[in-house]
Amino acid sequence: MEHTTQIRVVVVEDEELILHNIVKKIQSLDASYVVIGTAQDGLSALKVLESNAVDVLFTDIQMPAIDGLELLKQVSLQFPHIEKVIISGYNNFDYARQAIKFNVNEYLLKPIITSELEQVLIKIKMSIENKRQLPKSLPSSEKTMHTPEEIVQMVQLYLKENFSEEITLESISRHFNFHPSYLSKIFIKHSGGPPSKYLTTVRINHAKYLLTKEKNLSIREISQRVGYPDPYYFSRIFKQVAERTPTEYRNLYE
Repeated sequence: MEHTTQIRVVVVEDEELILHNIVKKIQSLDASYVVIGTAQDGLSALKVLESNAVDVLFTDIQMPAIDGLELLKQVSLQFPHIEKVIISGYNNFDYARQAIKFNVNEYLLKPIITSELEQVLIKIKMSIENKRQLPKSLPSSEKTMHTPEEIVQMVQLYLKENFSEEITLESISRHFNFHPSYLSKIFIKHSGGPPSKYLTTVRINHAKYLLTKEKNLSIREISQRVGYPDPYYFSRIFKQVAERTPTEYRNLYE
């Protein structure tokens, strides 16, 4: 994250009016919180999380596609660094009990009381600022302090934060002070593919989000935003991954 005061948030709520109210409250209570994405079901939320570097997830429980508990389970497995807050209209202890195993930080009841939300934001901000000290690059003396899994997670976060830039295995390796072959080897072992594949996935997922949520943007503009200066190359890669062109994908959501 470029600034220690900025906290990136995703809000998931299936009722649109409530969703907008939650977003408005969060951003009005503390300018450090920036809502970078919203969703109205769990599957859409996962796509947003895959495409962006996110610090905090606020999610409802009962939603279509996959519910909040399943979403929290997936987030706990795939994005363990994300702080998690349940927002629910159901004052049911069983939800809270189930959520404990997914390392949920807070549980808020709807309608949200502003003072309670404010306290949650303060606590989460303190937690993030306390643990947000992972180095963006690793001096040689610090290499042995991190396991291969931790290094891979750091590289993944770096790719999510910088996917719009020109990135190669060599540039990543220089940034983290590792030999390219070593970095590639541990990345493949712990993520199932090379950094280039992961980067492509992040870029295409973000492109999908822009195609459906930012319909005023042209294909060329989206191509540039996700790190592909050449829109024709972008369209070719997009079709390889999504099995349809960017325009065809956008038309599915018209």
